[in-house]
Amino acid sequence: MEQINTFDKYAIFQRGLKQYQAVEGRTLAIDRIEGEPGAKIEFKEVLFRKSGDNAFEIGKPFLNGAVTAVIVKQMKGPKKVALRFKRRKKVSVQKNSRAHLTVIRFESI
Repeated sequence: MEQINTFDKYAIFQRGLKQYQAVEGRTLAIDRIEGEPGAKIEFKEVLFRKSGDNAFEIGKPFLNGAVTAVIVKQMKGPKKVALRFKRRKKVSVQKNSRAHLTVIRFESI
């Protein structure tokens, strides 16, 4: 039987149109944020926070306080390929793209 990872302390925050889960000490790759490695970042749009077994807060729409993180590195994501092909017509178009990502490590929730 597979064991599900449960965390005693985590938060859900919003950045742009995406929502992410923040767990202290963990790293996460998100859409690019301007800054050098080692710079501190605060995410103030916190939607949900769990601080214990049965202790949690739900924002209406956001909670007071922020999630703080440190930039670990700037990188590019994996290559995505879009291919358009029409048989017997000698038509083939291939487009490639790589997303710019920022890897961050969460310090406090």
